[in-house]
Amino acid sequence: MDKTIVAETCKLGDRSTSDTIIRLKNREGRPECFYSHSSILINRSKCFASQLSHPGASTCIDIHCSEFDYDDHVNLLRLLYLSGDSILESLGSVKSAIGILQTAVALDCEEIAQSCIQYLEAVPWEDKEEEQILKAVTKLGPIAMPILARIQPVELSASKNVFISAVRFAMSIGGSYPPFGDELKTSAQEQVEYMLGEDEDTPLVKADHEVKSVVRVGLPKLCSSFENELSSLLLESDLAHETAEGKILQALSDIEWMCNILPKMDLMQDFVSKWAEISASVLGIMEDKKLDCIMWGLKVKLIEVTVKVLEAVGYGNVIVPAPCRVLLLKTWLPYIRKMKPLLDSKGNEETGFPYKMNEDLCQSIEGAIVSLILALPSNDQADILADWMKTQQLLRFPDLTEAFEVWCYRTKSAKRRLVQGLDSVNNATVSL
Repeated sequence: MDKTIVAETCKLGDRSTSDTIIRLKNREGRPECFYSHSSILINRSKCFASQLSHPGASTCIDIHCSEFDYDDHVNLLRLLYLSGDSILESLGSVKSAIGILQTAVALDCEEIAQSCIQYLEAVPWEDKEEEQILKAVTKLGPIAMPILARIQPVELSASKNVFISAVRFAMSIGGSYPPFGDELKTSAQEQVEYMLGEDEDTPLVKADHEVKSVVRVGLPKLCSSFENELSSLLLESDLAHETAEGKILQALSDIEWMCNILPKMDLMQDFVSKWAEISASVLGIMEDKKLDCIMWGLKVKLIEVTVKVLEAVGYGNVIVPAPCRVLLLKTWLPYIRKMKPLLDSKGNEETGFPYKMNEDLCQSIEGAIVSLILALPSNDQADILADWMKTQQLLRFPDLTEAFEVWCYRTKSAKRRLVQGLDSVNNATVSL
């Protein structure tokens, strides 16, 4: 008789028609009996068929299971009585399907195992479920390949194509992608950072020549867009309008994002050079009288981006000539020095004023500037330190005391070396 017809005419637990008992050890440790039918068991499980087919076979089968997989065994027995389509509909959840799959493999129930694999291959997983699936199916051999195909490493070329598309979208300038344009762009930026990040020392994508080329093309476009938006501020009739500040902040946020990914691609040098090139123009606009008392958020964000440049150069991660380093310091130090007391004053005047240079930012600024100064030619150091000591902000922010002390020590040491050198030359002349 066809196994489907048999299943429809028999029911698990029907004592009047049962000819086989399956005994499972339940949670309390006592055996629980399930009244079954040999015709069903033989047709749906090779394991049961092996035990029931030979003459004199016992009509009672003991199955030992733990408290963790007891429910899986019970569910499997119920599924033995269902058709293939009904099995899929009855699985219910990823967790249940994983447990039933393992039990089906152990009892050699091929049709149920295939149904579980089909279910798991098709439904969405949560992260924690994926780990459970991977742990379970890697022990199952070739039958688990449809599931493993979803989580196996992607080919390098495919990964790179997705990455390049994400980079281009993340660097998209202007335009809109309704209704989720901003969210999609932010997501693309986050995922680009994630793909470049090292996870157990293995980034998903390596920054090869093609990838770097795409970024190099996009970087000047982002900087130009920022400059254009910034220049347009002075043409706005209502500078206090949120739209005016919002557009320029978005452009600056895109640049800040670039600062996060460029070091991972060995391209921070490109940004430092570009930022040094546009700094005078940017500050020329930001210090216009029209912007004196507005757009504090933009001013703080501008300093945050600049600090990334100062840190990259100051700590030797990006190597640029001394004139460029001097230019960066002499351009941005006065502006940063001016903005700190202004922001503090606004914070004291207005309760809840959100735009501040917090302690971490201030420490980053001071550390980067001190390192930058100490790596300059001694005469340039002297110019910057002399200017710092003339200001009313002496010993406030930024505190360059450390740089001043090191400069004094090095200057005295240099003078001593010079005197010793002259003395040795004179002595050599006299001996002649």
